[in-house]
Amino acid sequence: MRRKNSNLADDVIGLAALLPWWAGVALALASYLWLHSVALKPIGTLTQPGHAGSLAISAIGQSLAAIGQFVLPLCFLLGAGISAYKRRMAGRLHADAANRVDGMSQMSWREFEVMVGEFFRRKGFSVTVNGGGGPDGGIDVLLQKGSDSYLVQCKQWRARRVGVQTVRELYGVMASRRVAGGFVVTSGDFTDEARNFAQGSEIELIDGKALYSGVRAQADSTRATQHTTMPQTPAAQSVPSCPVCHSPMVVRQNRNGVAPGKAFWGCSRFAQTKCRGTREIGGIGVKH
Repeated sequence: MRRKNSNLADDVIGLAALLPWWAGVALALASYLWLHSVALKPIGTLTQPGHAGSLAISAIGQSLAAIGQFVLPLCFLLGAGISAYKRRMAGRLHADAANRVDGMSQMSWREFEVMVGEFFRRKGFSVTVNGGGGPDGGIDVLLQKGSDSYLVQCKQWRARRVGVQTVRELYGVMASRRVAGGFVVTSGDFTDEARNFAQGSEIELIDGKALYSGVRAQADSTRATQHTTMPQTPAAQSVPSCPVCHSPMVVRQNRNGVAPGKAFWGCSRFAQTKCRGTREIGGIGVKH
């Protein structure tokens, strides 16, 4: 549904902002190529009576395409930029929550919603952050996983515990929208009544301690993945110098002797100078 007082450009930018940034860039390119091809098509020549209306419509369409080939891609690119900025901000807020015990308590309610959205995104959901209408306004985050939809209500309450009324309200919205489940997420805690009510429904309650532990685990997993996927070049970083001529060394293998097939460091200039300087790999042995 269109927002009040919005125009078509605002709607296109808003739509692209909800998509991954690369999708907005792809739509910008596709829309330019399509509209550009329409703008270049010949209008045609009027040859028979009664064709004036269709010719006029074609001319208007081409004029709109000539303008739209620049305007529509620009709107998509602006939306892609907003999307990239939001993802970067979400990552920063997630890192703040993971690295600081008081990270979540220092966030505004809007930042808390964005961080919660990033938390679910890293759990494999497609996420739309509504932004709400205020600290307690409406459904804050929409989730999608496969064909199932989920609703999230965020409560960035530092002193007050979330009561059963919030859980009941979410349950009612879930029933009206016929979604698969819902979550109530808070930086604080829940009352016993709220926890008891959630046990008999498709609602999961995530308190501040559970959220902090989950965010920390996600951050640790991301760091571990980045570490293991980084190119490992220990040999290049710790190449020793030849003990004889001080040239860089290379890894070679014994072809005979007491340990055939064993790797060792050999002088890289052996072929040119017949230098026989060697070192053991992982040890301190030196041969001249």
